[in-house]
Amino acid sequence: QVHLVESGGGLVQSGEILTLVCRTYGNVQTVENMAWYRQCPGGQRELVARVVNGGPTEYADFAKDRFFVNRDTHRNILVLESSDLKSDDTAVYYCFLQERRRDFDKGVRIVEYWGEGTQVTVAS
Repeated sequence: QVHLVESGGGLVQSGEILTLVCRTYGNVQTVENMAWYRQCPGGQRELVARVVNGGPTEYADFAKDRFFVNRDTHRNILVLESSDLKSDDTAVYYCFLQERRRDFDKGVRIVEYWGEGTQVTVAS
């Protein structure tokens, strides 16, 4: 079983640096992509940034030039950083991992995992 654990949330002041870390535990086989999503108060869960295995890094329009994502491919750790936070960035931030698994009893399949989320509150 794979588990994702986020850390680094909390109360931050507008303009301070935010660093969120997602650590992966368990037997991960082939990672297709890892991503950060967020859910703002009253809103739906939305993509912040995605690192595609062997492909480009994608950012939501609101995240471009403000958020930066980096993946440690050996340890499957995903880091999200921002130094230009705004009050609108207040949200629960979730880590996401999609893997391709080959199991003897279940064959080849795509499996997705979510972390429990970490609250980020930006004070202006």
